[in-house]
Amino acid sequence: MLSLPAYPLINGNGTNSRDFTYIDNVIQMNHLAATTSNVMAKAQVFNTAVGERADLNILCELLKKYLSVYDAKIAEIKINYGPERSGDIPHSLASIDKAKQILNYEPSHTLEQGLKEAVDWYWKNLK
Repeated sequence: MLSLPAYPLINGNGTNSRDFTYIDNVIQMNHLAATTSNVMAKAQVFNTAVGERADLNILCELLKKYLSVYDAKIAEIKINYGPERSGDIPHSLASIDKAKQILNYEPSHTLEQGLKEAVDWYWKNLK
């Protein structure tokens, strides 16, 4: 049987960052791409993102903040830091400029807004 760590594990020091996005942004982008009449969109690839980076430390702190509303003990959880993963890209930020110009894409949710909604939904529906 697999033994899980007592606390969440972040590989490295938590400063690696990504452009995390919420599912509503993905749905919006798919809808815009599927229904556009802009011929410039034909056979194009678009990044679905927010256009802002957040590191793993921020992600964990936000999760703790929103989850601790439902269980105060979650705010006390400590993060374990392990060795960096070989080949991991330190920072990633997606450009959404093309999607904005061609599809009029405008993300509806920031990372913080999306996490708040997701935590609320999961806690109420899957607990």
